[in-house]
Amino acid sequence: MSGSARVEVLIASAEISTRIERLADALACHIDDETIVIALMDGALIFATDLLRALYVRGVNPIFENMTLSSYGDDIQSAGEITVQKGLSRDVTARKVLIVDDVFETGLTLKKAAQIAKEAGALEVLTCVFATKSGYSEDGTTPDFSGWDAPDVFLVGYGMDFKGRYRGLPYIGDLLGSA
Repeated sequence: MSGSARVEVLIASAEISTRIERLADALACHIDDETIVIALMDGALIFATDLLRALYVRGVNPIFENMTLSSYGDDIQSAGEITVQKGLSRDVTARKVLIVDDVFETGLTLKKAAQIAKEAGALEVLTCVFATKSGYSEDGTTPDFSGWDAPDVFLVGYGMDFKGRYRGLPYIGDLLGSA
């Protein structure tokens, strides 16, 4: 697949912004300035940044952290095993943690990140994703907060990538045009 493959727009920039605002409204009731927000991998950084800005407008200024876990590599399907490439660098003991990810598919990455935070002593762990694909989680796990029920296609844009490309798209699209 080349760097100029056709991408079908699924959710436009304006709609992404609207959904971020709704998530911030919901989250502002559950977290505070002492909460540690953990963005997962490169894909969640744009989402986490926009979410933190929206929370700030609502008077919530949490602490930021990131972790890098991987199950995809450069493939379009999860390998089913999670590799920790960068763990926690902040102490989460007796703190509320909000784990932020771009897309929930199998739930393995989110579950592993929550486990790491709990084992590190987090008081409470909440999860928030921008996009949720249904039907993949074997144990019925779902995120606590989700901005969008996504179709079962390969998503790119708004931080999501294929081999490092397409992260900068201002919308979310279907790379393979299969929606």
